[in-house]
Amino acid sequence: MSAIFQIKRIYDDPEKSDGFRVLVDRLWPRGVKKADAAIDLWAKELAPSNELRKWFHAHLDQYAEFVKKYQSELKPKVEQAEQLLQQANQSRITLLTAVKHPEEGHVPVLQRFLESSGN
Repeated sequence: MSAIFQIKRIYDDPEKSDGFRVLVDRLWPRGVKKADAAIDLWAKELAPSNELRKWFHAHLDQYAEFVKKYQSELKPKVEQAEQLLQQANQSRITLLTAVKHPEEGHVPVLQRFLESSGN
């Protein structure tokens, strides 16, 4: 069974339909108490490295280059991705992030990586 992914901001209220909730940011989100986050896993090792995160913030106009760099970082992390998918053991996985515009960040890249790891 392959997982169905959705992307949400960590600041959105959790819902039963979220399934397995995974925070995929390297840094803990500001203003969110760990007790209130309702996450099942914090997969910070799958987030962009600190170096890449800082590079991206300085080069927001170079998204295509960021995607290439992040994909290179993810390549050796297939085992971590498979562990996440096994641990989730659910048909729905919600990837959580604190970024304001998740569709313009690292999460869609990570989602594609996880989808390819699950096959």
